[in-house]
Amino acid sequence: MAEHTEAAAYPVGLRLAGRRVVVLGAGQVAQRRLPALIAAGADVLLISPSATPSVEAMAEAGELRWERRRYREGDFEGAWYALISTDDPAANAAASAEAEARRVWAVRSDDAAAASAWTPATGRSEGVTVAVLTGADPRRSAAVRDAVVEGLRDGSLAAPHYRSRAARPAVALVGGGPGDPDLITVRGRRLLAEADVVIADRLGPRDLLDELPPHVEVIDAAKIPYGRFMAQEAINNALIEHAKAGKAVVRLKGGDPYVFGRGMEEVQALAEHGITCTVVPGISSSISVPAAAGIPVTHRGVAHEFTVVSGHVKPDDPRSLVDWEALARLRGTLVLLMAVENIAAIAETLVAHGRSPETPVAVVQEGTTAAQRRVDATLATAGERVKAEGIRPPAVIVIGDVVAAGRPADR
Repeated sequence: MAEHTEAAAYPVGLRLAGRRVVVLGAGQVAQRRLPALIAAGADVLLISPSATPSVEAMAEAGELRWERRRYREGDFEGAWYALISTDDPAANAAASAEAEARRVWAVRSDDAAAASAWTPATGRSEGVTVAVLTGADPRRSAAVRDAVVEGLRDGSLAAPHYRSRAARPAVALVGGGPGDPDLITVRGRRLLAEADVVIADRLGPRDLLDELPPHVEVIDAAKIPYGRFMAQEAINNALIEHAKAGKAVVRLKGGDPYVFGRGMEEVQALAEHGITCTVVPGISSSISVPAAAGIPVTHRGVAHEFTVVSGHVKPDDPRSLVDWEALARLRGTLVLLMAVENIAAIAETLVAHGRSPETPVAVVQEGTTAAQRRVDATLATAGERVKAEGIRPPAVIVIGDVVAAGRPADR
């Protein structure tokens, strides 16, 4: 898009693959512009006596040719496009005159009005390139660009993908993040905006469902701990049925689809029926919820590793796949998911295998949401504290010295 000016620019997309582009100067302007020129496949010749470390790295990687010298007459011979961005106004003016004489479109960083071309503010989203020109006002161009790209990414700017009737059935498996609707990825939010059917978990960002258009069918796949649930087989069947009906299906899960989320089971079930599945990673509660409660899962001089463990079965349960004795010997952080009901048995087991009973413990319920609360304890008191405070799932339990590092001063 371009705003009307006294002499409006004519927008055009240059196909520079294999064509010579000359860049004068290797400072911050070149550092910003070079990646796009390289991505376009241009044969880039960089002319500058020095360069920023990032630009120098591009040259060392063979992404462009670098001649370490100043501009001289004739440098634009055979060029299709030029970027003039030196810190020498006289050299810029001379280069601009040569570009004009050779009919090479040229951009000038120091004097846009004297250039024969302008660089639009550009952004990309899912194969769409947005380029905005507002004359010689780059800040306004960038602001408009950002608004359009953000709208495309989060779905607030309607630009649906039209599916052919013959298109292969497909499902998007979207990690919704820990609960705060702002913590879903932009790709996940866009796919939600394009959905015909959403099969949602209880732990997904429920507030986003209110934003869906009325025609979108929302299926409750809530698997409430220790209560009623929609069997995994029924979830799989619903995904397959709606995908084969030609609908855009989103499976919205809490956290990340693969972190104790049974996402791979759903991907495998879809694959058996020839249905492709796009997996959109999500922010796992294992790191985001502690962070929201002020707890770093690693901290210099305190913990150099963290381990994420499922606590949905007790340590002595024959179904458990966790080596609790080995975990007790670790010096780093333990993050427990789905462990509220079993925290007393887990704490007792860790202490029995050598972990200090005074090891700090934090339990964060409903992390990243308005209902978030944190309860602090030790391995010796964790079971009693969780019961006394009435902690219920979903909650993330953090065990280790990082709890003390992230403990508020008034606790």
